Amino acid sequence: MPSPIAIMWFRRDLRLNDNTALAAALQSGYTVLPIFVFDREILDKLPSKADRRVQFIHDALAHMQVQLVGFGSSLWVHYGTPESAFEALTNQFEVKAVYTNHDYEPYAKQRDTAIGGWLSAQEIDFHAFKDQVIFEKKEVTKDDGLPYTVFTPYSKKWKAKLVPERDFAEQQTEPYFGQFLKLPVREIPSLESMGFVREDGVDFPSAKADHSLMKAYAQQRDLPGLRGTSRLGVHLRFGTISIRQLAWEAYPLSETFLNELIWRDFYHMILWNFPHVGEGKAFRKEYDAIRWRDSEADYEAWKNGQTGYPIVDAGMRELNATGFMHNRVRMIVASFLTKHLLLDWRLGEAYFAEKLLDFDLAANNGGWQWAAGSGCDAAPYFRVFNPRLQTEKFDKQLVYIRKWVPELNSFSYPKPIVDHDFARKRCLEVYAAALKPAQ
Repeated sequence: MPSPIAIMWFRRDLRLNDNTALAAALQSGYTVLPIFVFDREILDKLPSKADRRVQFIHDALAHMQVQLVGFGSSLWVHYGTPESAFEALTNQFEVKAVYTNHDYEPYAKQRDTAIGGWLSAQEIDFHAFKDQVIFEKKEVTKDDGLPYTVFTPYSKKWKAKLVPERDFAEQQTEPYFGQFLKLPVREIPSLESMGFVREDGVDFPSAKADHSLMKAYAQQRDLPGLRGTSRLGVHLRFGTISIRQLAWEAYPLSETFLNELIWRDFYHMILWNFPHVGEGKAFRKEYDAIRWRDSEADYEAWKNGQTGYPIVDAGMRELNATGFMHNRVRMIVASFLTKHLLLDWRLGEAYFAEKLLDFDLAANNGGWQWAAGSGCDAAPYFRVFNPRLQTEKFDKQLVYIRKWVPELNSFSYPKPIVDHDFARKRCLEVYAAALKPAQ
């Protein structure tokens, strides 16, 4: 009779070190089988089969596999649905408990409720833990217990609640690696076997925090022509680094950098407490009354970096070429789509969701609704970024723009697709007409 085991179900936490659920599983008294599910409920909806994020996940799993083989174990990787994975596992092993870390997105919540119910019916315990944020759900609330909807007071309460030695404390896993289930090496399904293709020459950012960058972060983070941001977003998204470790390193070096991590917690808190934002609805519901324009030509020009506004075009070309866009430029291109072109913020949100290597539903939705004015703590609707002034302020020497728009000042570069003053006036009129009943 095989010995009973626990399962560690990896999702957005693709690392063996400092992993909350894994630490609990390894100390449960059971031997631990590490698993990952390439979930077809997610993969089948991806528009491209050359998706760099799937490639990143696959590479992260291969790295974990090397580590696990060193302990005489192996990842159990399944391509299918979570339900089919757990049916196969419970037929093969005597499973006593499943350990995993929280995921706050709408599909993930539905999935975990369904899997938890199915496991319970099999008399298998289901344990989930906080791991990808410092504070979650209702851990940081106003004095009346209601969730914050404005960042600054939330961040102050976040910092007041913080006990670094506790909240940044490493979850000890290494001393217990001998608890991994001993089993022959299982092959990870290839990208090709799942219908994806590997893109050659993709340069994923390093997972190592740069302390000198952190120290200069406040001065350099808004300048796209410099390497002034960490590019750690993809590692936080898939958990190839620990949020606790990163926050611990940032804490004494840069409050500005730490604030970016707090923004991340804030948006995950918003998604949990106001789930309608994850369902395509405006946080401030009166903004759903805005009458957006319908222009496929303008949308295509924006997507392809052909608007005639160099800072906007540079950002979109960087996104299309690399899967990354500088954060200051993200705000500019989002404002341009929603305010200059008066196109629905959901179009931009969806395009970023398709293209961004570090796509995260909570932060992406929060950023787009901020730009459109419809979100919590959003830019007021009458704030319309002027691309020319933004360029003068943040890329005065055109270092960033010339990198991505080499044909600048040539006849081949398009004329602006809309006049700034006209666009601003139109935007204010349309927004005011939609919001007047609510004011």
